[in-house]
Amino acid sequence: METSDRPGRLAVGVLGAGRVGSVLGAALVQAGHHVVAAAGVSDASHRRARDRLGVGISQPDDVIAKAELVLLTVPDDALPGLVAGLAAAGVDLRGKMLVHTSGAYGLGVLEPATAAGAVPFALHPIMTFTGRDDDLRRVVGCSFGVTAPEVLRPVAEALVIEMGGEPVWIADEDRALYHAALASAANHMVTLIAESQELLAKIGVEHPGRVLGPLLGAALDNALRLGITGLTGPVVRGDAGTVRKHVDALILAAPEAADAYVALARLTADRALAAGLLKPEAAERLLDALGGNTWT
Repeated sequence: METSDRPGRLAVGVLGAGRVGSVLGAALVQAGHHVVAAAGVSDASHRRARDRLGVGISQPDDVIAKAELVLLTVPDDALPGLVAGLAAAGVDLRGKMLVHTSGAYGLGVLEPATAAGAVPFALHPIMTFTGRDDDLRRVVGCSFGVTAPEVLRPVAEALVIEMGGEPVWIADEDRALYHAALASAANHMVTLIAESQELLAKIGVEHPGRVLGPLLGAALDNALRLGITGLTGPVVRGDAGTVRKHVDALILAAPEAADAYVALARLTADRALAAGLLKPEAAERLLDALGGNTWT
């Protein structure tokens, strides 16, 4: 099996040549490895396999037969069935390096394949991929949540470094909490910003994104550098009257957003109180303004 003249280069297969699989496959090619086969269902996957990886579409068992390292880059809900199906079908998995990229799953999802002789890795890129051509550049410098058998930790971390990423070790039992933290920050942030843009547009602001950009950029910078001590706004100031006005306005304009505002304001006040940024009496006034009668 010809891969490269460089030592230690691997024949790579991609099961799921979508946004993530095609990018990581291309990153491995840039590191000197060689994509030998890919599998995918959609027309977009066929196109990415051809354009980014330089291969056509093959059947999953053919991909595994040709490859030494196999990227399992299918949606999270499809991953258990894929692994179990490969093992049940008697596909020869002995010695194959199986790398899944799910944030929520650890090594347990690969157990059927591991029992059949595969070598398990969980390498989750902490990045959002849109399917655009600039996705490959986003891998460079991004962190990867790495989980592998301890003896294989250097191999897993080396693969991430070769792709241009930074390995962050995540214990197998912590994968679900790790992924919840990431999803809460990235996914919910998008929802909150979209909601804010819609509210501003509703009152006639022509370019909500332009209005929010500097504010959100500063807030994100403060949060990443200073943590909770970078918090500003009416909650940390204890401005219960302002918070109540916010809730009343949201109930009229966007009732579905009011509940989210109240929940997040409670969480914000709780964190501010614990950090000593908010006095207990101010916290009680905020609780009353938010319509609650207990502080948790």
